Amino acid sequence: MRPPADGDVTGRLTRLAAALVVSLALGVTTVGATAAAAAPVGERPGTAQTDPIRAAEYWLDDYGVREAWKTSRGKGVTIAVIDTGIGRTPVEFAGAVTGGKDFSGVGSPDGRTPVGAVDANHGSWVASLAAGRGTSADAGMIGVAPEASLLSLSIGFGASASVPFVDQVADAIRWAVDNGADIINMSFTTNTLDWDESWDDAFLYAFEHDVVVVVAAGNKGSGTDIVGAPATIPGVLTVAGVDKAGNASREASTQGITIGIAAPSEELLGVSADGQMVLWNGTSGAAPIVAGIAALVRSAHPDLDAPNVINRLIRTAKQVPGVTRLPSALYGYGLIDAAAAVETPVAAVSANPMGSLSEWIRVFRRAEAAPAPTPTVAPVEIPPLPAADPVAQPRSPLLPSPETLRYGTVPLVAGTLAAIMVALGVTAAVRRIRSARDSRTPSR
Repeated sequence: MRPPADGDVTGRLTRLAAALVVSLALGVTTVGATAAAAAPVGERPGTAQTDPIRAAEYWLDDYGVREAWKTSRGKGVTIAVIDTGIGRTPVEFAGAVTGGKDFSGVGSPDGRTPVGAVDANHGSWVASLAAGRGTSADAGMIGVAPEASLLSLSIGFGASASVPFVDQVADAIRWAVDNGADIINMSFTTNTLDWDESWDDAFLYAFEHDVVVVVAAGNKGSGTDIVGAPATIPGVLTVAGVDKAGNASREASTQGITIGIAAPSEELLGVSADGQMVLWNGTSGAAPIVAGIAALVRSAHPDLDAPNVINRLIRTAKQVPGVTRLPSALYGYGLIDAAAAVETPVAAVSANPMGSLSEWIRVFRRAEAAPAPTPTVAPVEIPPLPAADPVAQPRSPLLPSPETLRYGTVPLVAGTLAAIMVALGVTAAVRRIRSARDSRTPSR
């Protein structure tokens, strides 16, 4: 953001933040956020009396948030922020945080003590975008859902925790669900496509209890080329980032087939844990903007279940010029539009448009399929078989059987008798001839 001339500045951001990359556990993993150097924020054209902080929140007007506020401001909805903790000091969080817990093993029991030497402010930045209250009615940073409640669930990344990262996340999800979360925001990525099996049950627990889960896609500038878990888990709403012109951010976003929607990720404001203001970039900020809009929808339409809340967000998104195939690997279904999501009639769906985790588990984890139903067809009657032939009584192998007599003995005897008769006939003939010769008188 380019600062205005000093004569036009009616208020200034109170702290400069050096470039900051927030690291996660699980090896080469990074949170999808980078805090850029904070700069003075001046008035927007035509808003001479506008608070400079509010004027810098361009997404409130450009993405229909102020228009949506005419219908809903998030009252009655609870957003759980699973991050490094929401600071106690900022006045912007007064009355917003209604509960919390630490899962890192090093934070305070209520989850309000920032965790991490480097990324301790990250959770506060995220929370301020989702549901900050401002410093007065018309001044200070205000979140997208300024009447929604927040839960502060502190986790630690890398060496800043004494509990394994996957366990922290799984336990935090379950606690958030059990303590009334309607929406869960997770502004981090693991940079790996797959996830620990312990997350299967935790995310299923959230989905089965009608919770909308919003996650950040990650940032190329932090070493993320494609989306990683939890952005790859079926059923979550993965948020990509765009610049102020609505184009996919080159540094503060990544791409992937699981992206559901896009939101601002550059020149974002954030309230630090100590109350100071920074200007930062990253899909870590895009995600809570979408989570806040989801809160506006749930507040305006309390009858909608989580799949239909997500469906409203993606079906009312603004189409990106030149993008013809949806969802897009860069923008998902388009740019978030708060006013349209709250006000536009949308046909109901019966399943989460971002996929089914239970079905994924059944197919890829080789979970047991449901037992086959009991057959109801009547049994087929088979006619009885004919009676078997009676079994012959056993006989001595030395005695002749009818078959051997018929086909063996009788022919043999007949043949033998015939041969004897022939032999006798021949013998008799020979004797007659010899007798005839002997009876002749010899002549002299």
